[in-house]
Amino acid sequence: MGACSPGLRGPGGNPTADPCVSCEMGTPNIALTTSARPRMSKLRRNEAIAGLAFVLPWIISLLVFTAYPVLASLYYSFTEYAITQSPKWVGLENYTAMFTTDTAFPTGVYNSAYYALLSVPLGLASSLALAVLLNVRVRFIGLYRTLYYLASLTPPVAGTLIFLVMFQPRGGLINVVLGFFGVHGPEWFADPNWAKPGLILLSLWGVGASTLIFLAGLKDIPAELLEAASIDGANAWQRFWRITIPLLTPVILYNLVTGVIGSFQVFTSAIVIGGTTGKPQESLLMYFVHLYREAFRYFNMGYASALAVVLFIVILVITVLIFRTTKGWVFYEGEQKS
Repeated sequence: MGACSPGLRGPGGNPTADPCVSCEMGTPNIALTTSARPRMSKLRRNEAIAGLAFVLPWIISLLVFTAYPVLASLYYSFTEYAITQSPKWVGLENYTAMFTTDTAFPTGVYNSAYYALLSVPLGLASSLALAVLLNVRVRFIGLYRTLYYLASLTPPVAGTLIFLVMFQPRGGLINVVLGFFGVHGPEWFADPNWAKPGLILLSLWGVGASTLIFLAGLKDIPAELLEAASIDGANAWQRFWRITIPLLTPVILYNLVTGVIGSFQVFTSAIVIGGTTGKPQESLLMYFVHLYREAFRYFNMGYASALAVVLFIVILVITVLIFRTTKGWVFYEGEQKS
């Protein structure tokens, strides 16, 4: 490289930058930008290893108990598999039989859809009403909240047996109370026309969990908004409908999605009352009971896997449709609606 000429001047007599100085000043910048990133310190590396060690059991559990069963069910749905024999690939035969020859399939779909369409809205309304009542400031309110939630902690089998006693056609508590008002009570779980309504009433036994979630949402609503609306002349109903409900829509969305998923998977109460046959007259033959019967009574694991795949797809589609509608009715605090 040649010698540099200091004091070079350009047009107008202004001094120009010395190329040597420019090179010397630019060299450190180039070296700084192209230098390798500093290695992770020993402390950071140990923290990363510790974090991975803590999360590793969850990852293993997710892969072994969730991912593998889902993928295995998808594979078995295309096979003829009876546990004692190796799976035999049959293609779409299970799905074809499901929609053409299985007479219990439409019954299970109808019963589950009937249950979901009635139990989910009723559960949402009742849990929201209970949450509003439990949100008032009265004496022993903490005790009342605990009692309502304790019912949801009752084992499903025990709760179902209690309801069977209460809904006895003769001598049951419900029909005795109805008879006190001059109403002749139905046969309930002995009558195919009343078995599903009785099962829906039984589902209200466990609304304590969703009530607790609604109560948390009510506690999160700023009191200043309600006070300002009251000062402006809004009555209790207007404050509830115009302020409380919009701010509760994210909680309503959560309880709606979980309620829909749970309603299509109702199993314990239905099988305790109606068995694997869904008595009386298959009125309690829910979709999940039919799936269980095919898998563990007839050992048609391939066909049961196909039923599970169809159930998964239906729940996924319904959940996606619900989320597609959220732009029109779910309001998040701080969000401005156009």
